[in-house]
Amino acid sequence: MVAGLALSGTASAETTSPAAATGLPAVLTKNKIYRSGTPSPQSCAIPEIRTGSAASVKVFHRAMAACANRFWAARFRAIGLRYTPPKLAITTGSNSVCGRITSNGAQYCPQQRTIAIRIMKRDLRDPFKMNIAHSVAHEWGHHVQELTGILDAQNRLFWRASRTGRTTLSHRLEMQAECFAGVFYRATLDSVDPGITWSQWINAVRQAGESKVHGKPRNLAYWQDRGFDGASARYCNTWTAPGGRVT
Repeated sequence: MVAGLALSGTASAETTSPAAATGLPAVLTKNKIYRSGTPSPQSCAIPEIRTGSAASVKVFHRAMAACANRFWAARFRAIGLRYTPPKLAITTGSNSVCGRITSNGAQYCPQQRTIAIRIMKRDLRDPFKMNIAHSVAHEWGHHVQELTGILDAQNRLFWRASRTGRTTLSHRLEMQAECFAGVFYRATLDSVDPGITWSQWINAVRQAGESKVHGKPRNLAYWQDRGFDGASARYCNTWTAPGGRVT
């Protein structure tokens, strides 16, 4: 699960796709996290990033991590679940506890429950605060999936699926993490203080390169925006969404 620059629209109810819903376990389609409510705005102490300073990027990531942990712990309490923070590994190299970190710069390692973030040269040369913040927001979405049983359920389906089926399952997983990130941003964006508007960020996501693992940028933007507009994980059930929304 790798973070990167992740159809704009309001958070309206999705029409369930019969093909998508058939045979899927309730942990995917009716997970308790969808009933975790609408969070209140959350203030976090997020520092500025100094150009050329890896140390300041590390401090930024750790502050974002603390913010994400506090946010998701509250959502878990709302549904009577225990939240356990992930481990966080930040490096300027390409290796981590769960293998090689790709050029996108971050990944979640379920077995170790670790989020590994690589500080990229571009982060030092020209810090784009929102893109750097998204390394945390997206990967914490995967940690939420791990703690709620979603990752395990998707993994079991993945190994039984056809090649096309695996691609779709991957997209549904990644787009849900994008949606969870959007929910997080709705409560914390003022603290992140990204220097751009939400609309500008979503437009940047929509213009990003396509990824076989993550899917089409327009759909990644749609799900992130849906979580932001809906301000609740109830809008993040990608598992019953029409196929066209998860390509």
